[in-house]
Amino acid sequence: MKELRPAEVSPPGRLLKRELDARGWSQTDLAEILGRTVAVVNEIIFGKRGITPETARGLADAFGTSAEFWLNREASYKLSLLRDDDVVSRRSRLYAKAPIRELIRRHWLEESNNVEVLERELLDFLAVDSLDSVPELAHAARKSTHYNERPTVAQQAWLCRARQLSPSAHISQPYSPKRVPALLRELHGLAEAPENLRLVPRVLSNYGIRFLIIAPLAGTKIDGAAFFQNDFPVVIVSLRYDRIDHFWYTLMHEIGHVWHEDGTLLDEDIVSDKEMPIRAKPDYEQRADDFASNALIPKDSMNDFILRLRPLFSAIRVQRFAKTMGVHAGIVVGQLQHRAEIKYSNLRRFLVPVRHIIIGSALTDGWGSELPASF
Repeated sequence: MKELRPAEVSPPGRLLKRELDARGWSQTDLAEILGRTVAVVNEIIFGKRGITPETARGLADAFGTSAEFWLNREASYKLSLLRDDDVVSRRSRLYAKAPIRELIRRHWLEESNNVEVLERELLDFLAVDSLDSVPELAHAARKSTHYNERPTVAQQAWLCRARQLSPSAHISQPYSPKRVPALLRELHGLAEAPENLRLVPRVLSNYGIRFLIIAPLAGTKIDGAAFFQNDFPVVIVSLRYDRIDHFWYTLMHEIGHVWHEDGTLLDEDIVSDKEMPIRAKPDYEQRADDFASNALIPKDSMNDFILRLRPLFSAIRVQRFAKTMGVHAGIVVGQLQHRAEIKYSNLRRFLVPVRHIIIGSALTDGWGSELPASF
């Protein structure tokens, strides 16, 4: 018998019956040939029993085909019985677009077993019309991933959550770039004692800057971001590293973006056709880094301190210099570590945690303060 390749999927038993009729064989004849019972042959013909590898080998020998032909016919038929609603592929696209399970766990999406409902939830969250669209997220961010690439799906989700929550962050005055120097002076006055961090959200509000704290998603590798929404600047920090130096540096970095209006950059502005080394930063990020480094400790003062004391940066000398600068010693230690003047294991007692201080006074999403998806 010539091996058949059906144009449409039909039960293997239907083909088997045609072969019996063509040969004038009865079900009993085939049962005796195969060494099986008539009941087994009857169940195969009427689709009540599947074709096993052993049966496929017997049919191949009986009809002069291959065992693979009968097994493939059985597999194709069983696949055809499954719902042809593309649920698996649709879910696959959703999971490729965002870390769905984590978004549900964080209450950023409502959980649903209905793929259409889940897709609608995700599209609304990303503020796009289709899964083929890329969220339009004008922003500037401090992150550990390559700057010459678009945000990862986790970073996009984190930024979308910031955009979703930012209108709820309180502001008491309009923003003006002319007031940023005054803002810096007021923030500098809070940098000496960790407990002063609870006042930071109020100060930013008084200068027209919306401030959010959003715990990072797994693998986000993003420390902070800034963007403009309805002409109001928004600053978000992730507190990815719970240290006083990291908080202040990230905050000042993002304020630098706000002042220079880097938060209006779209992905197509950020992503360049020009190839950059993996660790290279674009000009606007280097400018924000310089802004952050100078905001609390003037660069000349830091350079002079390093030149005078290198390599003997004792705890007492660090504390004295920090007091002179009006900042916490951990901020000095952070800069020394960043400049590779001391090892990251040195003077770590000054790098005190601050998350527990500030999350109680800022709009926070994370660490037990998960907000609902429709917040």
